[in-house]
Amino acid sequence: MATERYPLPTDDDRVNYDYRSDEVDRPGLVSDLESLVDGDVRFDTYSRQLYATDASIYEVTPIGVVFPTSTADVVGVMEYCAEREIPVLPRGGGTSLAGQTVNEAVVLDFSRYMNDVVSVDPDEALAIAQPGVYLGALNEELAPHGLKFAPDPAWGDKSALGGAIGNNSTGAHSLQYGKTDAYVEEVEVVLADGTVTRFGEVTLEELHERAGEEDLEARIYAEVARILEEEGDLIEELYPDLKRNVSGYNLDWLVDDARGVERGLGEPDSPGGVVNVAKLLCGSEGTLAIVTEATVSLEPIPEEKSMVLLAYDTVLDAMADVAPIVEHDAAALEVMDDVLIDLARDTAEFAPVTEILPDGTGAVLVVEFYADSDAAGRRKVANLLADRCPTVEPEAEPDPEDERLTLETETHAFDAIEAHDDESRTKIWKLRKSGLPILLSRTTDEKHVAFIEDTAIPPENLSGFVADFQEILEAHDTYASFYAHAGPGVLHIRPLVNTKTESGLEEMESIADAATDLVVEYDGSVSGEHGDGRARTQWNRKLYGEELWKTFQELKSAFDPDWLLNPGQVVFRDENPTDMKANQRMGPDYDFADFDPVLEWDEDNGFQGMVELCHGCGGCRGDQSTTGGVMCPTFRASREEITATRGRANALRQAMSGDLEGEEAFTDEFVEEVMGLCVGCKGCAIDCPSEVDMAKLKAEVTHAYHERNGSTFRDRLFANVHEFSRLGSKLAPLSNVGPKLPGSRWLLEKTVGIGADRPLPRFHRTTFRDWFEGRGGARVPETEATRNAIVYPDTFTNYNNPDAGKAAVRVLEAAGVHVRVPEGLGDTGRPAFSKGFLEQAKETARENVDALGPLVEDGWDVVVVEPSDAVMFQLDYLDLLSGEDVEAVANRTYGVCEYLDVFRLDEEIEFAPPTESLTYHGHCHQKATRKDHHAVGVLRRAGYAVDPLDSGCCGMAGSFGYEAEHASMSDAIAAILYDQVAESNGERIVAPGASCRTQLENRPGATEEPPTPIETLEAALR
Repeated sequence: MATERYPLPTDDDRVNYDYRSDEVDRPGLVSDLESLVDGDVRFDTYSRQLYATDASIYEVTPIGVVFPTSTADVVGVMEYCAEREIPVLPRGGGTSLAGQTVNEAVVLDFSRYMNDVVSVDPDEALAIAQPGVYLGALNEELAPHGLKFAPDPAWGDKSALGGAIGNNSTGAHSLQYGKTDAYVEEVEVVLADGTVTRFGEVTLEELHERAGEEDLEARIYAEVARILEEEGDLIEELYPDLKRNVSGYNLDWLVDDARGVERGLGEPDSPGGVVNVAKLLCGSEGTLAIVTEATVSLEPIPEEKSMVLLAYDTVLDAMADVAPIVEHDAAALEVMDDVLIDLARDTAEFAPVTEILPDGTGAVLVVEFYADSDAAGRRKVANLLADRCPTVEPEAEPDPEDERLTLETETHAFDAIEAHDDESRTKIWKLRKSGLPILLSRTTDEKHVAFIEDTAIPPENLSGFVADFQEILEAHDTYASFYAHAGPGVLHIRPLVNTKTESGLEEMESIADAATDLVVEYDGSVSGEHGDGRARTQWNRKLYGEELWKTFQELKSAFDPDWLLNPGQVVFRDENPTDMKANQRMGPDYDFADFDPVLEWDEDNGFQGMVELCHGCGGCRGDQSTTGGVMCPTFRASREEITATRGRANALRQAMSGDLEGEEAFTDEFVEEVMGLCVGCKGCAIDCPSEVDMAKLKAEVTHAYHERNGSTFRDRLFANVHEFSRLGSKLAPLSNVGPKLPGSRWLLEKTVGIGADRPLPRFHRTTFRDWFEGRGGARVPETEATRNAIVYPDTFTNYNNPDAGKAAVRVLEAAGVHVRVPEGLGDTGRPAFSKGFLEQAKETARENVDALGPLVEDGWDVVVVEPSDAVMFQLDYLDLLSGEDVEAVANRTYGVCEYLDVFRLDEEIEFAPPTESLTYHGHCHQKATRKDHHAVGVLRRAGYAVDPLDSGCCGMAGSFGYEAEHASMSDAIAAILYDQVAESNGERIVAPGASCRTQLENRPGATEEPPTPIETLEAALR
């Protein structure tokens, strides 16, 4: 056969089309592409900036973004760009950690439209799916068949199948299942010239036959055949013998297949003489072809799981124990060192989990087994403990016939904790997964950045590798944590580095260089999980040597003669190297605008630190059907990057750092299109691993916008809704009749901008405070009370839903609480805060604290019915004001059901047996402050069967849903909630928030506004 070696193109070979020039005809590109595709074409500044980053430390502005709807769209884009030699980059969720999904190219985002599961064949355990489907959504569709796509990256519910193929992804259970390449059977691809073809299994004879044809596909087969014949021995010699190697191209798989080499657990036997070219695309990072459809094999969902946590004195002891534990056929083997354990102890979320650890724990190994039965799982744990921790008596009897009990290795674990039920296993996994959010929560200039974070080392070499790596860190006067997938030898190591300085970048490269030498010394791989990208491509040369480096270049040239597909990743042209120090998101040239914030920012670097906190993991891009949680409702409804927390955070950082011109952050377009579509749900404060507080950022930026540009009448109206509601109450019932007059709502929308079809609140002439005074005040004497409570007459409870306030008083009194409703208060400042009038909100907060502070000091509690107002006291006042009195009021303020639950006041109440079951939709702000469970607990103790929804925002979100331009977004968000309600088990829905109940009243088939939990409790009073 021919042994032609394919030359690399040079810059001189390129056609005269400078896509890098500022003079490029971008409108012409858009017009041309729009005529070729059915999908969306975005070349505007915002879209390009949004796709300039991923989950890495890199930033490269693309030429534009296209959202294809079909393979034909991809062909149209590729043919057009090939003719003009414009680079193209396929992208899924944009969660890559090495920078492989950012480039100066036309980006193809498959996650919006090409995200379907085409078919599932349970009998053959096969699925066909498009590249944009999230792995979580794929597995949700497979679950009814008892099957799953086995690779399980940590962000699988936000990671796309195409990205998993491009990255050759795996996860915690790779000991059991291997990498994505074990499951890719066939792919439909678009080649660099626009040709559509399918790659799959071929015999060597067929490979040679196809190589003799005259087209790009034949050129590819010819190069694959040449590599197998001429370089198979070199590949077999130089590729590390690891389960987890994703550095370079996947050539070792082809060689092993051709030679019939067994590849291990979860991977089919090869008879030899056969290769599957589809496997070559696994780990290619979009540099060889564009996958438009994939056929993947599936695995059965395990019947049972068992787990044990092993405690060690040091991380080196734990590393020394990895290899013998692997011999016990664990499905997962994870490590966590003392750095992360100590950090976890200092966090509110993870500190309770660390309490399960034995005293003196300096590192842990988490071992999980799959089994056919609970008894079998317990025996596996017992066998492991008998071998590795004989001082702990297992819950089951070990198998004396297990030959692994005779391993002649030193025992290191000094204690162990077994976990066989879901709750116990979840607690241990939560501890293991605490590493990422803890490390990513730093707001200093020094950050735990990803650049050498997934080295792969043979398990038997881990202890020596870690000891030597610690010396490298000490030599560079920094430190890192060691955690992740110890079983297959993959360690997540993120040194603390400041990329904003030249010295910091030099330090980063020096550490990476030394780490690569160490990897080679210990027979490992530079990347065992996250790929090459911009961070590690340059190290492939040292890892594999010059000869294989040249092979990579020639393979790239065979697939992509003009190097148009995601150039610079995996391999580069020698005259145009990929430099890991270049294209930093926050490099030495990075600058941040002077900005004087109004709110308190306790983080390091204050407001700037929060703006820069988003690292791009894409947690906010989760699919509601597979992730639940609160964040991010606008993205779930629109699938637009700009509506995700990541998109907003990136756009704000780029605006504040000068990537966007002038004071872009305070322009009409930015505030309306970027910040304005944030509903302020606060979901990112709990669901984002880094806890990016976009609601707070929005308030700060909107305030600055008002200061520079003034404010609209509608904004001021909503900010002062307390005064408007007081007037509406005085004029009731006439104020309720006006909006029903013909043409009034149309006029309101045209003049004020309040949507004509949005339901308006109803006003009551007799307010909650009026009712309380009219009944003669408290019914429980202060001298006989269990507690004393101020029931704060928040705006909505007082003027729009006094029945909820009445219910609160009656239930509290049934619990023996002495109640007072204060005069002269009612506005918490929430509306002004949400609309960005921070000075007004601060003034209101100060009035309330001055009034309530002395009462709190005298032992009174503050109880609030409306959830967003309760959280305003508990959380937002601490951002507006400082001082012991503010903290005292915040600490003694409770939502009404929270108050009942925290002090178990409901246990003093006699409830009649309820006759109906409930569906409970919690308020976003309560979820964001981890207080949403209280209502569910109280309702259940009252006798109700409660189905709490794992729901996000309702879409009304205070004033957001009333604003005409947001009506469609509000409805789209609500539709997600309506589907959850329809699928729930409750006979009646309850919700604590005014906005939520208004939205739920309008759901299909609804006949009434849902009651609040406190009204539901009142109804059950005996």
